Amino acid sequence: MEVKTSLLDNMIGVGDMVLLEPLSEDSFLENLRKRFDHNEIYTYIGSVVISMNPYRSLPIFTPDKVEEYRNRNFYELSPHIYALADEAYRSLRDQDKDQCILITGESGAGKTEASKLVMSYVAAVCGKGQEVNKVKEQLLQSNPVLEAFGNAKTVRNDNSSRFGKYMDIEFDFKGDPLGGVISNYLLEKSRVVKQPRGERNFHIFYQLLSGASDDTLEKLKLHRDFSKYNYLSLDSAVVSGLDDAANFRTVRNAMEIVGFMEDELQSVLELVAAVLKLGNIEFKPELRCNGTDESRIKDKNDLKEMCELLGIEQSVLERAFSYRTVEAKMEKVSTTLNVAQAYYARDALAKNLYSRLFSWLVTRINESIKAQAKTRHKVMGVLDIYGFEIFEDNSFEQFIINYCNEKLQQIFIELTLREEQEEYVREGIEWTNIEYFNNAIICDLIENNQNGILAMLDEECLRPGTVTDETFLDKLNTICAEHQHFESRLSKNSKFLTDHSLPHSCFRIQHYAGKVLYRVEGFVDKNNDLLYRDLSQAMYKANHSLIKHLFPEGNPSKVNLKRPPTAGFQFRASVATLMKNLQTKNPNYIRCIKPNDKKAAHIFTESLVRHQVRYLGLMENVRVRRAGYAFRQTYEPCLERYKMLCKRTWPHWRGPARDGVEVLMADLQVPAEEFSYGRSKIFIRNPRTLFFLEERRRQCLQDLATLIQKIYRGWKCRTHFLLLKKSQIVVAAWYRRYAQQKKYQKIKSATTVVQSYTRGWQARKLLRELKHQKRCEEAVTTIAAYWHGTQVRREYRKFFRANAGRKIYEFTIQRIMQKYFLGLKNTMPSMSPIDKNWPARPYLFLDGVHTELRRIFHLWRCKKYRSQFTEERKAVYEEKLEASEIFKDKKALYPSSVSQPFKGDYLEISKNPKYQKLNSTVDEKVLLADVVNKINRANGKGTARIFLLTKKSVVLADQKTGQVKASVPLPDVSSVSVSTQSDGFFALKLKEGSASAVKGDFLLSSEHLIEIITKLHRIGATAADREQLNIDISDEFLVQFKQDKVCVKFIQGAPKNGNSVSCKRKNNRLLEVSVPTTA
Repeated sequence: MEVKTSLLDNMIGVGDMVLLEPLSEDSFLENLRKRFDHNEIYTYIGSVVISMNPYRSLPIFTPDKVEEYRNRNFYELSPHIYALADEAYRSLRDQDKDQCILITGESGAGKTEASKLVMSYVAAVCGKGQEVNKVKEQLLQSNPVLEAFGNAKTVRNDNSSRFGKYMDIEFDFKGDPLGGVISNYLLEKSRVVKQPRGERNFHIFYQLLSGASDDTLEKLKLHRDFSKYNYLSLDSAVVSGLDDAANFRTVRNAMEIVGFMEDELQSVLELVAAVLKLGNIEFKPELRCNGTDESRIKDKNDLKEMCELLGIEQSVLERAFSYRTVEAKMEKVSTTLNVAQAYYARDALAKNLYSRLFSWLVTRINESIKAQAKTRHKVMGVLDIYGFEIFEDNSFEQFIINYCNEKLQQIFIELTLREEQEEYVREGIEWTNIEYFNNAIICDLIENNQNGILAMLDEECLRPGTVTDETFLDKLNTICAEHQHFESRLSKNSKFLTDHSLPHSCFRIQHYAGKVLYRVEGFVDKNNDLLYRDLSQAMYKANHSLIKHLFPEGNPSKVNLKRPPTAGFQFRASVATLMKNLQTKNPNYIRCIKPNDKKAAHIFTESLVRHQVRYLGLMENVRVRRAGYAFRQTYEPCLERYKMLCKRTWPHWRGPARDGVEVLMADLQVPAEEFSYGRSKIFIRNPRTLFFLEERRRQCLQDLATLIQKIYRGWKCRTHFLLLKKSQIVVAAWYRRYAQQKKYQKIKSATTVVQSYTRGWQARKLLRELKHQKRCEEAVTTIAAYWHGTQVRREYRKFFRANAGRKIYEFTIQRIMQKYFLGLKNTMPSMSPIDKNWPARPYLFLDGVHTELRRIFHLWRCKKYRSQFTEERKAVYEEKLEASEIFKDKKALYPSSVSQPFKGDYLEISKNPKYQKLNSTVDEKVLLADVVNKINRANGKGTARIFLLTKKSVVLADQKTGQVKASVPLPDVSSVSVSTQSDGFFALKLKEGSASAVKGDFLLSSEHLIEIITKLHRIGATAADREQLNIDISDEFLVQFKQDKVCVKFIQGAPKNGNSVSCKRKNNRLLEVSVPTTA
């Protein structure tokens, strides 16, 4: 990449307005236009940077650009904001001078983006390291957080700062950032409750509703629809180029990096949601008995949800919106609020809540980014404050903002124009005086302690009696009427009486940036900024930790009857502190200019730019620079910096510093017209001269570095040679010793080898003799063994032949059994007890074993299957087994019941609210609950009854009402009779003479007959004090009805009435039950 070697080389237009020829306002604007059209948005006026807002992204802020401007002279490359940032950073690091960067301009001129670029450049060029990177990241990530909560879309700027921000970045002696401190000024909190047409509320509201997850919104009791909230304007809710959802994720991530805990983040979002909920609270009038109006909340749902978010009792906050308590000494007076006052209280609470939350955020960020070390720090301040504002409707906020800009313009005038001229006079330099406009008279009009507008506004707010915006305007008309920068229709000055552009309820101030018309409506209320004590105390009672911290004045134990300072007083004090702070630092200026009002790229509106050039005083600044000197420095640091350029001043100059500088400049042959000597400073006229000195110094430093390297390398080589020489002597001595040791080891090794060979030959000879002797002994033993073996085999040959058959038979049988068991192992059936499969028998003689093994295996898998049963399942199977013992092959209904589980409680009597009363009358656990039919002897028809079975009794109850019709103790039941057919009839026979037998036996019908009889039988079997229940299975049995005995006879017949069982009365002694024939 080609690097430009001078500010003047290959430049589009003129990069430094000081060098513009001819100099006029038209040529100034034409130069700005020419550079703007070629994407050159930065231009110099000496050391001041003019920045044009391009309204689009340009490829001039890349990491390569950062490296290009790093450690370069200010005038060496083309104008750029990085050059000013680098100059300020190097002055702070190398010359130990605190710096401040003042960024000024109209709203929408790009001040916020300029401050971000300065901070990102400083973060890129300073030191590295884990701790340093963490500090840099926290400082940079504080911007998205403050922008989300403090910026909003206005008609002039989609990301307008609605608060002032001044950040002091603290550095150590190496230039590495240690931390920072942020100061905020006058958040425009009225925007929370009302926005002008075409503008939005603060970004965070839209970001929260667009980017938060559904779970988060549900916790905060919010909806994504903007139209549901009265505090959010709908005509500009969506801004082109702004992704609120993505920005919300960016803000959350930034808060985590800065150091916010998860609970703190949740608390902040809860307060933002509470502000939205506040806006939806509406009031209605209610006439009291004394004839006064009292406010009442229309819909309390939003109030309820807000109170739940903040942990406040709903009744407390509701009363605070309806009543106001005034305290005077020892007396308390409570008055009701009408609807207008209630809306004022609601909006005041919303504004205070959001404003205090914003101040808490700034304090919390300061806790995270503040420097930990207690030593003195170098400081670089960056001021990003709201620009000059002229709207159609200008109120108290615009008045305060424009006052702040007047003070900044005053500092610019003092430090760049007046100080420039006064310094030349002080130093005795020849100078032609240049007239300029001093706006101190406007500042005095606003801030004068006696007759200033702010002082009169405070006086009007504090005086007793009726105080309105009109009385305040009357006071201004009386006191400021003769001021040349104040205009009012009602003032004593007659020239404004016929000015119809000036309404009666307004006043106009001629600021340095032009005339601004202020509407006096709301000045008194906004300056008072009062929040009713009832609301403060209600907020303090909240269980929300952050709310209690934001409203400390609500503590009943610390009630302060003193009136709090007004908003104007607080802001004036803050501005005074800021100005005092700025005056202690070396200023660097960035003057931001807005090229058009359409927020569009490639459009240069000459009239708008001309207006800004005039009120920013840029032409006067150029004239001062052209008539004066571009660079000045006291003699001592100048001589200290450049003394190596002259042999007579290097390395130490023994005389006065001025004499040393004169010798230095004469030796360098700098033309006399390029510099002048003042009383304490040298003044250099052209930046080329300064660049020439810096280049010579850089070359000289390189030569000095080369000399130091040469001397160091010579010393290092000599030291290395002496070390090598000493080492050579030591190495030689050790080598000779080593060589003699090796020679001795060789002789010793050779002797050892000869000895070993001799001993080896002798040992091998002895070994051969011993081996021959051993072989002879082994041969004799072998021959003897073979001979004895032959004798033994000859003697026992007959015995062996006699037993061979039996041995072969036993071996064969053993092999067959082994093969049988292995085969059986591989063909085993499944573990299911109902599996009938078994491997075929391979041999006839294994028939008994095969059968026994099948029986043992079946018993074993049955045991394994039973071991898996739970207690509940085991009980079910036991009931099923008992049912089998009772009914199998005896009752035709039994086979169809085998597959049906015994449920017991078919009515869910304990859960069904319909049977709650019936359940309460039964003291014991219900084992079975079902609906049965009680057979009437008169006509054989059934009546539905609820059948309940417990361990002690049988209960029959009405199905509809749940009323108990009969309760029979189980000891009174003597037997149960059923038929052999597939019907569900059964008769409960009671013991004669028992109390339950008065009305006779019960003839019942149920679909769960098998389960009912089984459970009755089990209860009788388990009870030790009762006889076992008899079960009679017969197609004909007698039933006792009161005094008569009736025979119940079951017959099989053709299907009738849908295959159902029918019961008919034949005569007084016979009931005939017809059961359909089963296929």
